[in-house]
Amino acid sequence: MKNIINRIYQNQSIIYKVFLFVLVVFSIVYFFPKGGKFKYEFQKGKPWQYENLLAPFDFAIQKTEAEINEEKNDLIKNSNIYFEYKGNVENEVKNKFAANYDEAIVNKGLKKEFNTSIYKKTAEDLIIFIYELGFVDTSVKDEYPADKSIFLRKQQEVSKMDYGRLITPRELLPLINNTLNNQMDYTYKSIITNILTEVLVPNVFFDKEYTDKDLEEVLSTISYTKGKISAKELIIARGDIVEGKKLEVLNSLKQEYKSQIWTKKNYAWILVGYIILVSLAMGMLMLFLYLDRKEIFENNTQVTFIFLNVLLMVFLETFIIKQLPDYLYAVPICILPIVMKAFFDARVAMFSYLLMVLMLGFVVPNSFEYIYLQTIAGFITILTVSDIHKRGNLFISVFKITLVYMVTYLAFYIIHEGGISQIKGRYFGLFALNGVLSFLSVFLIWLYEKLFGLVSDITLLELSSTNSVLLRELNEKAPGTFQHSMQVANLAEAAANAINANVMLVRTGALYHDIGKMLNPFYFTENQSTGVNPHNELPAKDSAKIIIGHVTEGIELAKKQRLPDRIIDFIRTHHGTSLVYYFYKKELDANPDNVNIEDFRYPGPIPFSKETSILMMCDAAEAASKSLAEPTATAIDELIEKIIEKQKSEGQFLNANITLKEIESVKKVIKKKLKNIYHVRIEYPE
Repeated sequence: MKNIINRIYQNQSIIYKVFLFVLVVFSIVYFFPKGGKFKYEFQKGKPWQYENLLAPFDFAIQKTEAEINEEKNDLIKNSNIYFEYKGNVENEVKNKFAANYDEAIVNKGLKKEFNTSIYKKTAEDLIIFIYELGFVDTSVKDEYPADKSIFLRKQQEVSKMDYGRLITPRELLPLINNTLNNQMDYTYKSIITNILTEVLVPNVFFDKEYTDKDLEEVLSTISYTKGKISAKELIIARGDIVEGKKLEVLNSLKQEYKSQIWTKKNYAWILVGYIILVSLAMGMLMLFLYLDRKEIFENNTQVTFIFLNVLLMVFLETFIIKQLPDYLYAVPICILPIVMKAFFDARVAMFSYLLMVLMLGFVVPNSFEYIYLQTIAGFITILTVSDIHKRGNLFISVFKITLVYMVTYLAFYIIHEGGISQIKGRYFGLFALNGVLSFLSVFLIWLYEKLFGLVSDITLLELSSTNSVLLRELNEKAPGTFQHSMQVANLAEAAANAINANVMLVRTGALYHDIGKMLNPFYFTENQSTGVNPHNELPAKDSAKIIIGHVTEGIELAKKQRLPDRIIDFIRTHHGTSLVYYFYKKELDANPDNVNIEDFRYPGPIPFSKETSILMMCDAAEAASKSLAEPTATAIDELIEKIIEKQKSEGQFLNANITLKEIESVKKVIKKKLKNIYHVRIEYPE
């Protein structure tokens, strides 16, 4: 049992990766839409590249969306319109008119003569006439043509009639004027007209509930099919162009195939297929990290970060496929390579992105078109997104990505349709939205830095400012060390450029690599401006302890100031496991029989990346160059060769992914830069 526990403890990193791998694979399969995958790929306007296709079973030919919409529009256009007749309105209006008429007669001082009663009776008959025909309310529903058939509902009775028989508000006043006798006294006519226009209210109203209910019943009768294909019937022959009825039949077969294959009987097998395909894709990503990015593979946090981002993008895209399929191309999946490149490099970004796109190809419609378009967009993203800390660069890159989306889609459309006359602008709007959403990558980079402790170029730019707290303090307490760090940073930056290493990372690491010296600045020669060397009063062993201590003290100081681990790595490794040779030799001369070499050796570790290797070479070269009495070109060349060859012979670069060719390139850069610093002239032969 103890051996099992020990074995688990020793292999806990591998166990964690296996657990992460299984979790991500099953999560992706869970997110995938639950449906079978049609085994044939076809596109409108292209030849059928497979063998003659016979119908595997009976199925109906589905109507196209355009055909269904056309039927719906026709039914809506010719649908029944219902109005409701309210019979109690007439009596209310007659009573109001009578009261207002009598009041008006009294107020005007008119006598209640015989004509007065006749005029009143004429107006009341007009009210009855209006309400028998129906006075329609048009405030809710626009008017219809006069010959439009409508249904008028009076309580439980429904009668059909022409809309033109109803009286509309704009017809009311002309009707009143025509009805009232032209011989009627003007005063009475004016009174009656004013009262009628005031008291008359509609008694026929648009019945939305009945109209909608009737329309719903009519629409439910629409047939979504328009024919049938029998089993074994030829659907399309090899070489036939996929268009017209053949295209409709193929789309119908594809839809029916998906619904039939995803049954309880096949469910488990289809899941097994998905699990195998996703496992292969994620396995390739894990294998790539193991073989080509060992430093990332050995860091569980970084592996988790990469797998989590792939999982999140797959989840987002599959969610849109299920819920909002029309917005498929609005999903900014190019955020993945932007974020990956911000924290790692172009190869990690491309590898993770391509595998993600391949997995999404299992579930998206028109998978070839999707994969091609997203692959091109991903290449453009990785090739153009650089120096993301410069805001203008991201804007330019996103513009290029959006433009590539649009141009690629346009090319596919031309191939499918043979022209651009019917092209839909909504897709270009989706690509524009995709570009805008890509700017979320800036927020994600900031968030990931906080959550995972990773470092992006944006943070490196902030840290490399000489106004940062630690560098300002270093300049005040150890000005000589600060100047040394600046020179090393310049050398390292040039060397990183020469071998395509991370320039911002190595420069920032170089600026902070000696911060531990500020705690005991005068024990380091670059800060001994008075010429007094305190090491003259100390035993060699104690001097070596102080010199070596600047590494451990620098690490503690960096952690206290919460510098990222990737910067602290430069402090840890810039001397590797080399010896403080001067004091070791001094102690060896004084006590040849009682010297422990480990007391004079830096604790390490040795560099494990190109960037930390560059810093080790540049740091040693810059410091040693100051000891040259005559810094000639030959002297500098010999010094650099001696220093770096010694580091190689000690195995300081064995753990770093730096080649001999790259080391030679770094040598050349250091030699050239130091000669420029010391203003070395070419030595011509006499």
